[in-house]
Amino acid sequence: MGETHQSEAGVRTLTHFINGKPVAGTSERFGEVFNPAFGKVSARVPLASVAEVDAAVAAAQAASVAWAETPPIKRARILFKFKDLLDQHHDELAELITREHGKVFSDAKGEVMRGIEVVEFACGIPNLLKTDFTDQIGGGIDNWNLRQPLGVVAGITPFNFPMMVPCWMFPVALACGNTFVLKPSERDPSASLRLAELLKEAGLPDGVFNVVHGDKTAVDALLAHPDVAALSFVGSTPIAEYIYTEGTKHGKRVQALGGAKNHLVVMPDADLDQAVDALIGAAYGSAGERCMAISVAVAVGHIADELIERLTPRVQSLQIGSGMDGNSEMGPLVTGAHRAKVEGYIEAGVTAGAKLVVDGRGHSVQGHEEGFFLGGTLFDHVATDMTIYKDEIFGPVLSVVRVADFASAVDLINAHEFGNGVSCFTSDGGVARAFSRQIKVGMVGINVPIPVPMAWHSFGGWKRSLFGDHHAYGEEGVRFYTRYKSIMQRWPDSIAKGAEFTMPVAK
Repeated sequence: MGETHQSEAGVRTLTHFINGKPVAGTSERFGEVFNPAFGKVSARVPLASVAEVDAAVAAAQAASVAWAETPPIKRARILFKFKDLLDQHHDELAELITREHGKVFSDAKGEVMRGIEVVEFACGIPNLLKTDFTDQIGGGIDNWNLRQPLGVVAGITPFNFPMMVPCWMFPVALACGNTFVLKPSERDPSASLRLAELLKEAGLPDGVFNVVHGDKTAVDALLAHPDVAALSFVGSTPIAEYIYTEGTKHGKRVQALGGAKNHLVVMPDADLDQAVDALIGAAYGSAGERCMAISVAVAVGHIADELIERLTPRVQSLQIGSGMDGNSEMGPLVTGAHRAKVEGYIEAGVTAGAKLVVDGRGHSVQGHEEGFFLGGTLFDHVATDMTIYKDEIFGPVLSVVRVADFASAVDLINAHEFGNGVSCFTSDGGVARAFSRQIKVGMVGINVPIPVPMAWHSFGGWKRSLFGDHHAYGEEGVRFYTRYKSIMQRWPDSIAKGAEFTMPVAK
């Protein structure tokens, strides 16, 4: 699987995947891939040079004309075969994710399933690309429209969902007739290589899908490359803004999904048992390394004290261990450096005066003492000027903010620079309706803690959580990966003689 050799210490050396085959890195620069449960390096990943990125784009460019001319039904049949292979290799892919990212195996299987759902959606591309036709708009003229592929498109994806987020991009892009270059996270790249192999097995022509690993050098090469027509990105807001600015400067269509600070409002009339269950799963699932994780609980009115009272023992009793341990509810963080960053935020919260109810620092797992583990952390009395409130921490840290009423909760959330996801737990239909309409956030859950849209809808936030005009996957994805063309046609027997110098109108 995308590797050149395995050393005596069990450290694999990965490859790129270009023009239908594994290609060894030539830059002589490598990154380290860890098994975070053990804190050990499990693989070396090549970091591409500009020349290696150029080779991947050249392969995609060479394949683009034939692939664009392939009938949509034939493209869909390849994706159907790919979907079947994903079903067959479901657990294998999930294990790859767990061993490089750290999330628990059951969560990784859920990620694989959400990726498969986008492939299923993309299999309907013959219907999704159907357009409109108007007969006889006037003077013997008919008018219709087409959606045509862009050419070579690229995707840059984050470490937290090494299969699902790439699947937000390439299945729809390929179905629409584009060729694709994927630059996955260098922290957990093996799933992307396996996807490339399965696409080839499904019958995808060489060069249509390519994987090139790398760091900023590879990213900048994709942003500047004249043959890359569009680029999708998911990651932190500073990088998303950079990607959007640089990509559009080079004339590309860019879709850049940025950071988040997702709130869950607990109204006084909420079912508190349900709200606590939701907060535990949404804040600490995948160790908080989700762009849709709930990191702020907004306690409205008198509910705050009881909410803290119920949350505290649940956070303290989280089952933390290796992702491959079936009893684990939460695994390690992805790297030691990321754990240190999250611990820095915890210290900043204490220094700022927030009440540290549960401190997750110093957590150790027997048999995994070198693993990148951090216990669940809970803060109370968090203020909006604190760093732990303003920044996306991306770790197992939940902050409780207390507000007086519903209006204050809405104002609090709408004032935040991010607008990715939000949730409100309530038993009042009027409150639910008002919340849905007034909140300035792209994805809203009512008694649903993580409102990630299904594959036939579309994913994306507002404000500084999204740069660009389109949300990801679904019909928004089809629009992003195609150009709209309008065609007006008439034939000689209906054309009047003589030049016309007035604005054409229906006659």
